[in-house]
Amino acid sequence: MSKRIEHDFIGELEISDDVYYGVQTYRALQNFVISGDRLSNHTSFVTAFARVKKAAALANSELGVLDGTIASAICKACDKIIEGNYHDQFVVDMIQGGAGTSSNMNANEVIANVALELMGHNKGEYQYCHPNDHVNLSQSTNDAYPTAIKLAVYDELTGLIDKMHYLLASLDRKAVEFKDVLKMGRTQLQDAVPMTLGQEFKAYADVLKGDIKLLADARELMTIINMGGTAIGTGINSHPDYTKAVEKYMRQVTGINFKTAEDLIAATPDCGDYVQISNLLKRISIKLSKTCNDLRLLSSGPRCGLNEINLPKMQPGSSIMPGKVNPVIPEVVNQVCYAVIGNDVAISFAAEGGQLELNVFEPVIAYSLFKSITMLKNAMETLADKCIDGITANEKICSDFVYGSIGIVTALNPYIGYEQSAALAKEALVSGKRVYDLALERGLLSKEQLDELFRPENMLNPHMSAEDRLKFRH
Repeated sequence: MSKRIEHDFIGELEISDDVYYGVQTYRALQNFVISGDRLSNHTSFVTAFARVKKAAALANSELGVLDGTIASAICKACDKIIEGNYHDQFVVDMIQGGAGTSSNMNANEVIANVALELMGHNKGEYQYCHPNDHVNLSQSTNDAYPTAIKLAVYDELTGLIDKMHYLLASLDRKAVEFKDVLKMGRTQLQDAVPMTLGQEFKAYADVLKGDIKLLADARELMTIINMGGTAIGTGINSHPDYTKAVEKYMRQVTGINFKTAEDLIAATPDCGDYVQISNLLKRISIKLSKTCNDLRLLSSGPRCGLNEINLPKMQPGSSIMPGKVNPVIPEVVNQVCYAVIGNDVAISFAAEGGQLELNVFEPVIAYSLFKSITMLKNAMETLADKCIDGITANEKICSDFVYGSIGIVTALNPYIGYEQSAALAKEALVSGKRVYDLALERGLLSKEQLDELFRPENMLNPHMSAEDRLKFRH
């Protein structure tokens, strides 16, 4: 296998001629064997790096600080990466020291060597296209790396929003399917008042719908970038007009309305936008996990639980108990949500831990955000396809719970008063008799009146004025 010699200021290393990365990437491979999660596992991140480097090359070429032939080769190399080529050459661990320098240099070296081949040169002949002098021109890791993160997170959030809409459609279908299934609502795990199963599923859907809007709005935070700030936001080593030029080309290359931060020195160490996105992912996870808790509870049994709904049977549930089937899909989604909540803690600490003009902990922020978004995307689709779509209702069980419950006495409260309703509930609890039958036995209401009050439509919505209520009592 042929080798080439590359050097940095630490010294020389032999690099296999089969690879497109160079000496600094090789050192990172030796130093950071941490998570086992490489840049190449995150297609959107690799592609984001290529888009950022292409925008920089176009800006530098326009400003006359980068030779047109070299700029063209860099742009062609970036296009190949954007098309999906050479991703296996992005090999550094997502979690690394150096504030992302290893990731940035991995991108610079791969792009430079691809560009060299396109120009008819050999890998490593950096006098013709250099990773630092040409690919990284007018940049620092401290602006190129976070800009790539933001672009990748923007794209990933777009995918997550699509999956949330996918789950929302599944929940909406069940809300319509179950609109006439009368059941008992519960508070604090105790019987409360009647509702429909459709209303319950519509509530799950509406909670998700609200979060979709919040996430779509928050995604715009990822369009505020610090390109042009270079090392600490002062713009050292860049052309005076570079910031505006690279902003223009970032928009052109990505189709996204990127905007340069007003204060680049403030923007360079600031990780608040990541924290806000992570907080929203946590919010979504908390509420999604609550929905999964409800699904597991509503399907509990089948003989000794609520058993109001049936979840699809996905796999045998026990190695020792024959016939047992577990709610494995809500369970796995619960665990995804717990992991996202944990990632939010890591992101919070990393954002707080930055010092002075740079936050060196952006690698773990990027790693945690990508993990959270990827898991949530998969969880949303899995929950829709393997659980929600296949749920069926046990209508008789739902109905029997309503008419056999103590909580149904609440429907009588406006007409016979709180004290009599409470006494009725107490007697029903002790005797085991139905509230309906006890109210009839006591002569509190006629059969016609009880039938009217216990009609589903009258128990599920506001329905009587004060005048009608007084007439009803008389």
